[in-house]
Amino acid sequence: MKVFIQNLWKHYSKIIVPGLLLIAFLLGYLFRGAPPTHPVHEAPPSGAHVGHDVGMMPARHLVLSETARKLAAIQVAPVEKKFVTSQIRMFGKVDYDETRLAYIAARVPGRLDRLYVDYTGITVKKGDHLVYLYSPELLTAQEELIQALRGVENIRKSAIKSIREASLATLEAAREKLRLWGLTPSQIKKIERQKKPSDHITIYAPISGTVIHKNAVEGMYVDTGTRIYTIADLAWVWVKLDAYEADIMWVRYGQEVELMTEAYPGEKFKGRISFIDPILNAKTRTVAVRVNVDNRDGKLKPGMFVRAVVHSKVAKGGKVMDPGLAGKWISPMHPEVIKNKPGKCDICGMPLVRAEDLGYVKAEPKEAPLVVPATAPLITGKRAVVYVQMPDNKTMFEGREIVLGPRAGDYYLIRAGLKEGELVVVNGNFKIDSAMQIQAKPSMMNPEGGAAAPVHRH
Repeated sequence: MKVFIQNLWKHYSKIIVPGLLLIAFLLGYLFRGAPPTHPVHEAPPSGAHVGHDVGMMPARHLVLSETARKLAAIQVAPVEKKFVTSQIRMFGKVDYDETRLAYIAARVPGRLDRLYVDYTGITVKKGDHLVYLYSPELLTAQEELIQALRGVENIRKSAIKSIREASLATLEAAREKLRLWGLTPSQIKKIERQKKPSDHITIYAPISGTVIHKNAVEGMYVDTGTRIYTIADLAWVWVKLDAYEADIMWVRYGQEVELMTEAYPGEKFKGRISFIDPILNAKTRTVAVRVNVDNRDGKLKPGMFVRAVVHSKVAKGGKVMDPGLAGKWISPMHPEVIKNKPGKCDICGMPLVRAEDLGYVKAEPKEAPLVVPATAPLITGKRAVVYVQMPDNKTMFEGREIVLGPRAGDYYLIRAGLKEGELVVVNGNFKIDSAMQIQAKPSMMNPEGGAAAPVHRH
């Protein structure tokens, strides 16, 4: 058996040993670098004789041969100025638009003799009858109106102007009292025409929508202010989202938002951000964001969970550029109202504001930020290191500490350390950094550099 093993080793050692030596040679060739084909001349260090070949590279430089560069799969990309896009993802749910809620309440004390809408979920139109209310106080107010009307008729031909004006003022006050109690102009005219009071009043729907709460039953006595129904107009809804603390810098009032739901896979809904909470939730580290969404097709139901995406085009200084809002004027209350010139909101009447006042910038080349691909920086702690290819030598790379701005999608904004047009390593930078460490040069993990680890030979 021993003789058999010895013969087997003699046979395979002829293959294994040369293979291991070749692998070791290639690894050393790659990470330790190779001398350049043409010598590179650098400025001599302080104290050296001019013209003397120093024979060493600067501390933050590394030279690779063309073969080593290919083995390390080095790829570079230019530092450039351009608008980049950050994609912000948020989650939340659909809710009622609070500005489109109406409460049907008793304006006078009385008894609910008839509820025409007797369960929640019914859709009503503006002007539909909802409640038939009995009220003795209403009967008295109608009598006052009829008496005031008769008084005006009796003194219509009076020559005394002050008496006529006083009678007309009394009549108008009686009408106003009934209007404040919820009677419509047509109901008031009917009382004046018939000159006969009624002890009941019909309450009509003030808006179109869905009855979402029913707070009373037939035969119930109510006081002034007792809520009977709650109606929600679901033609527009709110979507309440949570934005992470790290993403809030890219979120702006008026931005368009894409919404997806589980109920309609593959279908996207559109809305605009109408509110950003000025206070951060300390527990979740998120900020509440509200979106106004057109829901005239009725697909979005309050309570539905949604996923949202905002595509922010990032400009210099962390600002946001939106071509659709450049030079526009926006309503501060209703972001869906956008105009080309100053004016007032068609919904609330508030003066429109410039998009630039809301944190947007115009799509001008000077507003483009300086960026590098996100794979270029090697980040550890508070430091960021990139490897820059020398402009006159494709095999020489310089390690450089830079100051990064925020990340926007596949790019980092650059605050300091690079200039437009320089080539940075975007693939193979870890291999270059490893070679710098082996040669005891400053690197990502060892910014000061130091003596190389001793090589142990066995």
